[in-house]
Amino acid sequence: TGAAASAHGPRPPHGDPAPGPMPQPLPAKDQALFKSIVKHYETKQYKKGLKAADTVLRKHPDHGETLAMRGLILNCVDKKAEAYEFVKKGLSKDIRSHVCWHVFGLVHRSDRDYKEAIKCYLNALRIDPDNLQILRDLSLLQVQLRDRPGFLETRRRLLRVKPSLRLNWMGIAVANHLLGRHRAAVEVLEAYEKTLEGSEIESKYEHSEMLLYKVEVLRDGGLAAEAAEALDKAESQGGVVDKLAVREARAELALARGDY
Repeated sequence: TGAAASAHGPRPPHGDPAPGPMPQPLPAKDQALFKSIVKHYETKQYKKGLKAADTVLRKHPDHGETLAMRGLILNCVDKKAEAYEFVKKGLSKDIRSHVCWHVFGLVHRSDRDYKEAIKCYLNALRIDPDNLQILRDLSLLQVQLRDRPGFLETRRRLLRVKPSLRLNWMGIAVANHLLGRHRAAVEVLEAYEKTLEGSEIESKYEHSEMLLYKVEVLRDGGLAAEAAEALDKAESQGGVVDKLAVREARAELALARGDY
């Protein structure tokens, strides 16, 4: 699921989640109902989500993930005191659940307590290392807090999990760019281009933006001549859709080289 939360007062430890007895899985019917809670949360149907959570909790009052999800939904309807109570109780019932830790982090994030949110996300990832949603949430907070090395590492993990996704290649390029590693950023973009050889480009506009971004990275790295070559190549091969952006890029490169 994409869920997670937080609490005032005493908090669970943020180190490795302590081992404990594994909670019993929900029966199939109640598991389907739990999934509907997550769906209602994602579609902002909070009343329906609370109703479904209450139905599960009547039968399974100690189900940690349902308790946490109920708390997350309460947080969305500005019932923070109750929300913290439920999320904390949920985590205490199932401290080995990546869902509970993710929910804990989401509520911290809603309170703008980003450092605590990151700790919760990291705990969730110790339990479910390849969870794409938690990795994405973590990377967003890392870049927001300007933890650029951490952002790069998380984007690398995302690429390992889902190498077929263009956004994951772009994420690593951006992370290197932010760290001033311009050559590394360009190498990532070129490696992605190689994966496209022999296949049809799905989105010509997105591909065009990537080629223009490569030019920008080279220019920012003081490699104006290489940037001009990359722009010429992209344009000659018909890869650039935005002709105005090409003219602007040429003007910026001319300024960078003093060629005016």
